[in-house]
Amino acid sequence: MKKALVPVLMVLVFLTAGCKTESRILDPVEGDGFIVNHLCTDIDQIPVSAINEAKSKLHIAYGHTSHGSQIITGMSGLDDFLGGAGIYVWNSGGTGGALDLRDTPFSGASDLGNPDGSAWEQATRDYLDDHQECNVVIWSWCGQVSSADSGYITNYLNLMNGLEADYPHVSFVYMTGHLDGTGVDGNLNQRNNQIREYCSQYKKILYDFADIESYDPDGDEFLSFAANDNCDYDLDGDGVRESNWAEEWQDSHTEGEDWYLCYPAHTQALNGNLKAYAAWWLWARLAGWDGI
Repeated sequence: MKKALVPVLMVLVFLTAGCKTESRILDPVEGDGFIVNHLCTDIDQIPVSAINEAKSKLHIAYGHTSHGSQIITGMSGLDDFLGGAGIYVWNSGGTGGALDLRDTPFSGASDLGNPDGSAWEQATRDYLDDHQECNVVIWSWCGQVSSADSGYITNYLNLMNGLEADYPHVSFVYMTGHLDGTGVDGNLNQRNNQIREYCSQYKKILYDFADIESYDPDGDEFLSFAANDNCDYDLDGDGVRESNWAEEWQDSHTEGEDWYLCYPAHTQALNGNLKAYAAWWLWARLAGWDGI
């Protein structure tokens, strides 16, 4: 009877070890990354030379669904807003002097949680193996971080780290999940902080989607007022989001001069503007600009 138990115990030990592996960080590849957040949304601070450098160097693959499309929508209207000189244009392939930004080019996954929390990793490998000129990969969430536990996020971090190890010529951009109204103490912010702390500790590249939509252009903060992805917030703490920081800022500023109209999914035009400004900050940094 004791002999029969030995194989069973060995199997249990193996399975237990496997479960522990999934819940811990695996040998992080330390980089020389940076964080793009609400402090990186002043488009006027990015030199045109850095924009042009990004257009000449980068070949970007971006996987996303509706929330992630806010970046694309904002970027699509930016060049016209800034004079229509063709400086901030993009397309798939980078023709005509545009940034080479390949919008949703992957097969087998739609975003970081669709169809599950791991399919995007194999989709990335398949794409990179077939497109060796690609040197930037960025994926977005679409609500999954709100219900994620720490193990789910750890799996995301480990998969990203594995890609970095196997494709050292590619810059992989981490991302936080969009606001959901649960505030500073909510699960979303705790999981976003898990991503932020990892990226800070191991010098990864992070586009902090949630932080960007937590502040208006004047630097006023709204996460602590239960702000959500539509920029609604609860000013008086009664549990009702009766205010909207983006609409308030737009109403007190001039359209076409201070902000531009666009129609990003789930949110207001100003949020799409800010996502676009931060995206170009990201592209410029990836191409070698040191920031400010």
